[in-house]
Amino acid sequence: PPPSRPVGGGCLGSGPSSQRAGSVTPNRPPLPPPPRAASSGGGPVRRQGKVTVKYDRKELRKRLNLEEWILEQLTRLYDCQEEEIPELEIDVDELLDMETDDTRAARVKELLVDCYKPTEAFISGLLDKIRGMQKLSTPQKK
Repeated sequence: PPPSRPVGGGCLGSGPSSQRAGSVTPNRPPLPPPPRAASSGGGPVRRQGKVTVKYDRKELRKRLNLEEWILEQLTRLYDCQEEEIPELEIDVDELLDMETDDTRAARVKELLVDCYKPTEAFISGLLDKIRGMQKLSTPQKK
């Protein structure tokens, strides 16, 4: 018979406090429980998460889709698996800071200097996809 294991798997952070949301990462202290409504008989007050308060959820979804598209394209360009893509960082916020599509294209071409396949279609596709996006490094206040 397999050895019995403690409830929760017996790994780091498997105590009672790890059952609360927010304590998934061992380097962060657990989040306090959500505040309760005043004694008006209501249940717990549901607050929006910090990420969605700072960033528009739609913008985050666009960015995630873009990153997945970039990875897919790079695996084709470099003809390899995702883990084997050469170390390069396409910083979308940096591209959004640039004044023109020409400077953006030049920057991406510079990053893809090791790629032996044609990169023009990838670069123009990337520029089309980032057009109209917002930077995520400076959250929008509501």
